[in-house]
Amino acid sequence: MRYIVTGGAGFIGSGLADRLAADGHEVLIVDNLSSGRRENIEHLLGNPYVTFVEGSVTNLDLLLDLSLGADGIFHQAAIASVPRSVAAPLETNEVNVTGTLNLLWAAKECGVPAVVAASTSAIYGDEPVFPKEESMPPAPLSPYAVSKLAGEYYGRVFSDLYGVRTVFLRYFNVYGPRQDPNSDYAAVIPKFITRLIEGRPPIIYGDGEQTRDFIFVADVVRANIMAMESSASGVFNIAGGSRISLNQLASILSAITGVNRQPVYDQPRPGDVRDSVAAISRAREAFGFTPRYTLEEGLRETVAWFRKMVG
Repeated sequence: MRYIVTGGAGFIGSGLADRLAADGHEVLIVDNLSSGRRENIEHLLGNPYVTFVEGSVTNLDLLLDLSLGADGIFHQAAIASVPRSVAAPLETNEVNVTGTLNLLWAAKECGVPAVVAASTSAIYGDEPVFPKEESMPPAPLSPYAVSKLAGEYYGRVFSDLYGVRTVFLRYFNVYGPRQDPNSDYAAVIPKFITRLIEGRPPIIYGDGEQTRDFIFVADVVRANIMAMESSASGVFNIAGGSRISLNQLASILSAITGVNRQPVYDQPRPGDVRDSVAAISRAREAFGFTPRYTLEEGLRETVAWFRKMVG
């Protein structure tokens, strides 16, 4: 099969490209390297079935050129940060909404049968109902969440009107190797790990009792491929199905790293959701997905990778 992976030099996208190439597929990676990193895919570029194109999903002409003959598109390209979206809502809209619309239009025009796209649990907001089910009314708290919800709506319309099968996977808190800890908007686990490895205390925004539903990146990659290979369409939660507080997370990582540093607490960040946990039965019923990694297994692999990188 010939697959396109947008954002394919990024954290999740590069894992997808790895897996697809290992399974013998032709892979076309599209990334503008604004947050993706060439080193994530350098090892793939000698493969004659892997092509890298540096470009953006905001470039419709490029997407139309690349989509001809594709069997499916994995859409991972995005500005994937709540704080960044609060600081830059126009840029977030351009990439996440217009970019997704461009990609769907290219799929429709070029006869690509299926698009599997990244969405987010941030769409649920802070509604005090747990676990979060796909049928719940959305309550976005940030431009990022709004932009992802708009992408889902476009996906449903393109499926209904134009026959492009679309699957939008609402990722909860994804973590694992290759996640960038250096950005101002980096996710909590890579920041906690790198600070502990360096002997510094983790920083928690808020009281640390806010909860998250974490899922290892390898499970997210599996979910994408299972969704593409199925006949499913619609919106699906992709998560571990249980929640843990950030205080508990800091304690577990302290034990795994062997570095005992008490967290430092700072002001909560605007747009952040307080609590999150997913119902994951819909993905299991639609395309057989259940996570394989426990949180501790995934954290141990992640810490080992960061130790190797930090040296």
